[in-house]
Amino acid sequence: MTEFKNTEQELHHFRMRLSVAGIFVFICFGLLLARFLWLQAYKHHDYAALAEDNRISIVPVVPNRGLILDRNGVVLARNYSAYTLEITPSKLTVDLDTTIEELAKLVDIQPKDRKRFRRQMEEAKSFEGLPIRTRLTDEEVARFTAHRYRFPGVEIQARLFRQYPLGATASHVIGFIGRVNQKEAAAIEEWDDAANYAGTNYIGKEGLEKSYEKQLHGTTGYEEVEVSAGGRAVRTLARTPATPGNNLILSVDIELQKVIEQAFGDRRGALIAIEPATGDVLAYISMPTFDPNLFVEGIDQQSWEELNTSPNKPMVNRPLSGSYPPGSTYKPFMALAALELGKRTPSQTIRDPGYFNFGNHRFRDDKEGGHGTVDLYKSVVQSCDTYYYLLANDLGVDAMHDFMKPFGFGQKTGIDLEHERAGLLPSTEWKRNAYRRPEQKKWYAGETISLGIGQGYNAFTPLQLAHAVSTLANNGVVMKPHLVKMVEDAVSKNRTVTVPKESYRIPLKQENIDIVKNAMVGVTKEGTSARVFANSGYVSAGKTGTAQVIAIKKNEKYDAKRLAEQHRDHSLYVAFAPADQPRIALALIVENGGFGATAAAPIARQALDYYLLGKRPVVKEPVPATAPAKADPALEARAGAAKNIKQVVQVVGGTAAKPAAAKPAAAHANHGHD
Repeated sequence: MTEFKNTEQELHHFRMRLSVAGIFVFICFGLLLARFLWLQAYKHHDYAALAEDNRISIVPVVPNRGLILDRNGVVLARNYSAYTLEITPSKLTVDLDTTIEELAKLVDIQPKDRKRFRRQMEEAKSFEGLPIRTRLTDEEVARFTAHRYRFPGVEIQARLFRQYPLGATASHVIGFIGRVNQKEAAAIEEWDDAANYAGTNYIGKEGLEKSYEKQLHGTTGYEEVEVSAGGRAVRTLARTPATPGNNLILSVDIELQKVIEQAFGDRRGALIAIEPATGDVLAYISMPTFDPNLFVEGIDQQSWEELNTSPNKPMVNRPLSGSYPPGSTYKPFMALAALELGKRTPSQTIRDPGYFNFGNHRFRDDKEGGHGTVDLYKSVVQSCDTYYYLLANDLGVDAMHDFMKPFGFGQKTGIDLEHERAGLLPSTEWKRNAYRRPEQKKWYAGETISLGIGQGYNAFTPLQLAHAVSTLANNGVVMKPHLVKMVEDAVSKNRTVTVPKESYRIPLKQENIDIVKNAMVGVTKEGTSARVFANSGYVSAGKTGTAQVIAIKKNEKYDAKRLAEQHRDHSLYVAFAPADQPRIALALIVENGGFGATAAAPIARQALDYYLLGKRPVVKEPVPATAPAKADPALEARAGAAKNIKQVVQVVGGTAAKPAAAKPAAAHANHGHD
């Protein structure tokens, strides 16, 4: 049977399909036309602005960092321009190792440069340019430029570099800058002025470079640069210049700083010199020092290990964070407390047999047989321990704490450096809060005795001691110690004083201050530092001190030669001069230096000679840090003078073991001597 097609029906279906397809195509073209009109008409201005933004790149212009100068205009930190070879890992067309190997054929790239680059890669983002070599020579620049086409992702950039022209001198004051790491970048993003750090690769890491970072940084400028589709700069359309950072005018006299650092030689220690009337820090010594230039572009591993593992700890800022017992340098303040609180009169005397019995324990003086009849003047001049054992017992720990606190003992001074340590000025409240067990919280009467000679729990920074001596020299007027005297505006050159007025005044009777000052003058004329200050050409006031590092066994003599160097006593000295109108006050410590008049006082003499008379010391070979302390008759005679305070605590009521958290960071001892 033959099957006939329905032509009309098939034609109808074909026309239906064609109509549907036509309608679909029409709708699609309609949508495209609508989208076209939306983009080209309604959204024209938005996309035109976006296109313009893609054409114009905003490039931050990093400002010149402010200079750091001493009080006489000597430049301590400055900037210079040099070329840097930088790699942007995300733009490389070949692998990184191959690129570096090829670059090394054109530019000298040392293993330390590679290590620094790898370390920076771990901290940076892949699209950032990182230096593989800094401070290129002109020949290296020319050689790379000729082969630039071979190295996409590698550029030569002109950069400003920070330089510290005096090297290690005053390094703990100035500090250093370094490349911004990821942690610091995250912190910067939280700052109110984070936008001002666009394009900034370096910030202050330590010292004044860190504490005055925002003053030194300046204001970032911007350039509007027209770029091609390939991202290359075509021309600069507009420019907002950067404003340089402000300059810091320090209170430090860098020549005085050099004299004192030279006087220390290879010995460890600290010295702070302050102008009493203003609080200007004239010298800030932490020995040994380090070269801050090593850190600017990232310190190499070998240099870092040498600094970080050195037993002399050159990276420790001793005046700020070192904590030491003040020893007998505390006695002038104890004498002033005795007068102010009515516990002693200048003429009141004691009989010193060479010891003070308390309970079943005998506290010995460093002079065998004692000093005989002792009044307040003699107690300071001859540094009589027995006098201050008795005085401490009469005053009590809380009265001593309350009197000493306004002088800044155990308190942060507020100096313009970060990470200042508070030290420890003991009191019954402190002990209750510092310990956990009830028997530890109790203050035992025997613990008070050695506080009178600057031992026991007392632990202060050299900065605190210098601040207190400066306040005493200034008759109780407290000036905040500071390293930056003025901040100079980079544009107007106007200068702003950082500490324009006194902090407060300690209510002291001038007659009592004069009595103590006179006794300190006696120290330099007929007392423990008389030999050092003979024929000085000026009248100074001073006090020697020696702080014990380890306890000496019962009935055993102190013999420095038999002790390891790190176990020998610290040597301290405080002074101000001229005595009648002080222009300089200082405190210093020579770690493990022995008798105060042997190691510390001669350094103080050189400092005062230079500052007051302009006399420079004769250059000598530096004294080795391991040199044994020079013997002194007073030390040889002090049989059993330094006994462990723990024995006393046990005698008078119990043992108060110190938890690790309550210990001073540096030497802590129980008895002192001169």
